[in-house]
Amino acid sequence: MATSPIFILLVILTFSSSTLASAKSNTTTIEATCKNTKYYKFCVSALKSDPRSPSADAKGLAAIMIGVGMTNATATATYLAGNLTAAANNTVLIKTLKDCSDKYTLAADSLRLTIQDLDDEAYDYAYMHVLAAEDYPNVCRNVFRRVKGLAYPREIRRREESLRRICGVVSGILDRLVQIS
Repeated sequence: MATSPIFILLVILTFSSSTLASAKSNTTTIEATCKNTKYYKFCVSALKSDPRSPSADAKGLAAIMIGVGMTNATATATYLAGNLTAAANNTVLIKTLKDCSDKYTLAADSLRLTIQDLDDEAYDYAYMHVLAAEDYPNVCRNVFRRVKGLAYPREIRRREESLRRICGVVSGILDRLVQIS
């Protein structure tokens, strides 16, 4: 028995419209979630680029952004630790880079705790851990400032700003979660 072209067209249109409705619904969830953040465009862009976002609610979107922050902080700690060998003859720079690497590791640890707090719906603690993660890079910058003649590298400044934005987005999403709970 041959399948009618009209039947096939109806099946395709049915699946296409449900997929479009789902995508539109999730876009609305992402936009509504990001609306409460300081960095709306960054939030929307970051969440839309993650393949888990289409099926995530606001809590899931927060977890995705926290993961982005953990990746950023861990990568920065690794980047700083990797520069220790390049500074082989400068003990002050080695100590400064090591201190900064440690601070970014602590930032990643704080964000890991944020995931646990999110799972427990302990939003006040989650918020506190995000603020700590956001502040650790400030300590790194201050370590550089205290050393006379040692400039704060542009790459570290860029990474610090990126983590600050990520943490700002997570804080805004946590505010939204408190409002809807």
